[in-house]
Amino acid sequence: ERLVESGGGVVQAGGSLRLSCAVSGIDFNRNAMAWFRQTPGKQREMVAVIRSSGGTSYSDSVKVRFTISRDNAADTVSLQMDSLKPEDTAVYFCKTGHTLATVLSTTMGYWGQGTQVTVSS
Repeated sequence: ERLVESGGGVVQAGGSLRLSCAVSGIDFNRNAMAWFRQTPGKQREMVAVIRSSGGTSYSDSVKVRFTISRDNAADTVSLQMDSLKPEDTAVYFCKTGHTLATVLSTTMGYWGQGTQVTVSS
């Protein structure tokens, strides 16, 4: 299983970024996918999840501002981040697992290497 994130960077508050994650080595169409984020000294936090059915869920802190999507033909999952705030600054991780519970876990499952997002005020 291999997950490779891209699209991180530095943006001013109020701006937008789009993260992408290319996935290989799993049956992508059957797996839920998620984005997590982590700041120094804090536990990883689930940001958004998209099920194999296409259903989505978001943390309250990003609801309305972030949109998760998946392209089953290209085995990619994306996270569109709008109206970014300084508190969105974190390393963002793409992850998956063989069950939804694993995907939602902060420890289990398969993780990408992470991509840094920095939002300046």
